[in-house]
Amino acid sequence: MKTNGGRRRIRAFGGLRLARRWRRMAQKKYLQAKLTQFLREDRIQLWKPPYTDENKKVGLALKDLAKKYSDKLECCENEVEKIIEEIRCKAVERGTGNEHYKATGIATIEVFLPPRVKKDRKNLLETRLHVTGRELRSKIAETFGFQENYIKIVINKKQLQLGKTLEEQGVTHNVKAMVLELKQSEEDVRKNSQVEEEEQNEARLKEKRIQRTKRGLEILAERAEMVVDPETTPYLDIANQTGRSIRIPPSERKALMLAMGYHEKGRAFLKRKEYGIALPCLLDADRYFCECCRELLDTVDNYAVLQLDIAWCYFRLGQLECLDDAEKKLNMAQRCFKNCYGENHQRLVHIKGNCGKEKVLFLRLYLLQGIRNYHSGNGEEAYDYLNKACQLFKELYIDPSKVHSLMQLGFSAQEARLGLRACDGNVDHAAAHITNRREKLDQIRKEEKEKKRRRLENINYLKGMGYSARAAKQALHQASGNLEESLQILLSQPQMWWLNDSGPETNSHQESPSRETIDQLVYMGFDAAAAEAALRVFRGNVQLAAQTLAHNGGSLPSGLRLSAEDSSATPPTSPSDSAGTSSASTDEDMETEAVNEILEDIPEHEEDYLDSTLEDEEIIIAEYLSYVESIKTATKRN
Repeated sequence: MKTNGGRRRIRAFGGLRLARRWRRMAQKKYLQAKLTQFLREDRIQLWKPPYTDENKKVGLALKDLAKKYSDKLECCENEVEKIIEEIRCKAVERGTGNEHYKATGIATIEVFLPPRVKKDRKNLLETRLHVTGRELRSKIAETFGFQENYIKIVINKKQLQLGKTLEEQGVTHNVKAMVLELKQSEEDVRKNSQVEEEEQNEARLKEKRIQRTKRGLEILAERAEMVVDPETTPYLDIANQTGRSIRIPPSERKALMLAMGYHEKGRAFLKRKEYGIALPCLLDADRYFCECCRELLDTVDNYAVLQLDIAWCYFRLGQLECLDDAEKKLNMAQRCFKNCYGENHQRLVHIKGNCGKEKVLFLRLYLLQGIRNYHSGNGEEAYDYLNKACQLFKELYIDPSKVHSLMQLGFSAQEARLGLRACDGNVDHAAAHITNRREKLDQIRKEEKEKKRRRLENINYLKGMGYSARAAKQALHQASGNLEESLQILLSQPQMWWLNDSGPETNSHQESPSRETIDQLVYMGFDAAAAEAALRVFRGNVQLAAQTLAHNGGSLPSGLRLSAEDSSATPPTSPSDSAGTSSASTDEDMETEAVNEILEDIPEHEEDYLDSTLEDEEIIIAEYLSYVESIKTATKRN
């Protein structure tokens, strides 16, 4: 008993020392931000006299400035003077860099290194902007002792593209570059070659995972544009909060599919605390979301949740200062939540009957806003947001015994947490809520399955009439799935027949129709020349030719007549021309592996993004509240 108790006390003592060290670092960052704020307000230019002399050394006036601000902050004068001097040195260094850039065209980049680098995580690197991303990555690796192939560079919230120049990617002088290390190591040089080889293998595997993620999502998004049997071929679909498929304009569907896919993959890495791999996925998701219309992003919470996840990832990487627009992202998330959920969550309550689960998102939002304000020197605002987060945590905290009780009834831990938060912690109500949700989802899945089966049947029916799968899909989309209306669309817009599954190049060659098929149409009463032109356009399909001629008064529409005339001069495609496509196809096993890896990370529960134990948030709230409280205590003491 005594021994165990002693061990606990030793660990607690070590934890207290660690906490004190982090508190000192946090206090210093806060003071830096606060003093920078004062300098801006007073329009103090530290790099100029009287604070810096002609030799770029510190001027005597800096002491007076330190006295003024230490009185204002009620802090130690020596500490304030030391921090102001650090700010002055950086300003002088920056000014020298600006002059150097104007004179030589050599830009300075502020490089932020990974957390494992204990000291000097912020470094300056000079480079010309006409070099490629690959050359910059190589220079960073060589300068700071990384293996080139196992790092990724993030600038302006985008992954650095290796093949383009820095100028082409919008990289400018004084930009911030964040280094993400795929190879995790504690020492720059490994004495044990076996361990080093294992580390390199791990890094290769991580890089392959990123590439497989990209390929798997592309395959699944492409399948959504094709006609596949959902019983045999997995693909991605977009559903609303109840699990029902929703119609998205084809022009935006693929971008939205890729955005949501990358977001889910990034969230999976976040759960595993693999922040270095999560961030590239989240940034790719942001890029694809930006291709969607603003109206769509303002009406769903996906984009808002992504902004929170990006900010959280930067924070957990210890690189929140690299996210220059953290405030903008968090404000965007808050505005998006308001648009989506309604003022005071009325719309959310109307749709779902409660808003308990979604409060988890607001807890993280307030926490991140508190952290950002703290590091910006806004102590009072930081305290307000952190206090809001703390109050929400108390409201959302779940008694583990209640989770256990629901698990005894056959529910999962995730279902239990979500159910309890939806029902204000009432176990009986939560059990009924979860059961009701399961029954509704089962019914919706059956209805969606039947709807997909009917759609596949309709597409196959239209294909049997001679239309391509792509044309059939588009007509059904326009007709909201109604077969009769889609037939009318196809007849009134015969040019849709050209929407071929294999691409426009396969439509360029049109074979001469046989005398027998021409005679069939002539027998129906059509002109022989018109019959031949129609059969040429529709590659001998008598049914389509007859329907089109009948719908257009016995002649082809002008657009199709031109196509028919152009085709007579088009030489036939030789078999060798198309042979390259099959040889260029990706290995089937690799594609299956990539797809399966994506599907494993797509959660079964549609509200997975709302589920959190809040263990990390609890620790961070307490940590930052202690920082704010220590500032208040220090102020009172002084």
